Amino acid sequence: MKSNKSELLSKRLTLRLVDFSDLNAIHILHCLPETDEFNTLGIPENIEQTKTILESWVLANEQEEILSYTFAIETIKENIFIGLFGLKLWASKHRRGEVWYKLHSDHWGNGYATESLNLILDFGFNSLNLHRIQAGCAVDNPGSIKVLEKAGMIREGRGRQLLPLKSGWSDNFEYSILETDDRKTNII
Repeated sequence: MKSNKSELLSKRLTLRLVDFSDLNAIHILHCLPETDEFNTLGIPENIEQTKTILESWVLANEQEEILSYTFAIETIKENIFIGLFGLKLWASKHRRGEVWYKLHSDHWGNGYATESLNLILDFGFNSLNLHRIQAGCAVDNPGSIKVLEKAGMIREGRGRQLLPLKSGWSDNFEYSILETDDRKTNII
């Protein structure tokens, strides 16, 4: 599952592989309490913790065979960083990936997460030849549920107390979409 594609484009967004120039923007994103509510990463104690995370993403993005992509989401019009989108791959014989995302709360409700997810689904199915892409989200996270379902992902089940959130253990909804499923890609 090797691809040289490092930039994905829609009408409003660019998704590009993260680099070290993103450190401050990523740190700000990770420090927002509202973006941390349903995220298991937690708020970093300092920028050095964020730098360590970013270093692992940049290193993963530079491997000959990329098994974990981390993209910065930027608006095309204003050219500003608004969030992160990740795609983790399983062994190539499984042709499977899992997505995650985190958007700055100033940009919630504009369709950016769904637009980014559609870009990643296109990339996964068309460039990486994946068969299945999955995602999980906390059962009390209506924003992510809406994003996943708008993109055509199907809720498959509920994992009990999978997510160690700041508020305590949370159940997790499991979603997936297959390469053969109908997709809702009218946003791109």
